[in-house]
Formats: sequence, C-alpha cells, structure tokens
Amino acid sequence: MARVKRGVTSHRKHKKVLKLTRGHRGGRSKLVREAKSSLLHAGEYAFAGRKLRKRDMRRLWITQMGIALKNEGLSYSKFMASLKAKKILLDRKMLADLAVNNIDDFKKIISEVK
Repeated sequence: MARVKRGVTSHRKHKKVLKLTRGHRGGRSKLVREAKSSLLHAGEYAFAGRKLRKRDMRRLWITQMGIALKNEGLSYSKFMASLKAKKILLDRKMLADLAVNNIDDFKKIISEVK
C-alpha cells in the first residue's frame, strides 16, 4: 500500500480554522490548538445568542406595547386577554410595530378591544 502524507490536508484544515478565528485575541487567532478551542466556544455562544435574541426581541415588543397601552389607560395583560377573546390574530411583533410607528392604527385596535 502506498504511503499517504497528510501535510497538505492538515495545513488546509489549520488555515481554515485560523481564518475563522481572525479577530480573536492573542494565541486564539494564531495557534491552531487554541484557535480550534476558541472556535468551538464561539460556536456555542453564537447558538445560545440566537436563542437569546428571540427572547430579547419578545421582551422589547412587550415593553413597547406596554408603554403605548399605559398611555391609553390599559394594562398589557388585559389587552392581550381581550385580543384573544375577540379572536384578533395579530402577533406581538406586529402590534409593537403599530404601537411605535402607527399609533393611530394601534388606537383603533385598542378601541375595538375595549
């Protein structure tokens, strides 16, 4: 069986890892073993961050709606309960966008719910 030399393959893999860790501090961007470890951790943080972003956005939408509703003398929880009771199928993202950008349309929805 012929001998296989793996230098080219290893070098390609190392270059790929080092390219992905550009911008990391110190040896994490220069030393292959540290860079690989850094890359694994970065991937974990990125995965968790995508989940956290969804949570943060929902909190933001609820806060935006809560402020607009408080100005109209209505609480967020009562508003959402009455929306469900009236079977109005608007999600929090759309409602928050209306509350921030189109306050007149949002007030129409509030009057419909009351």
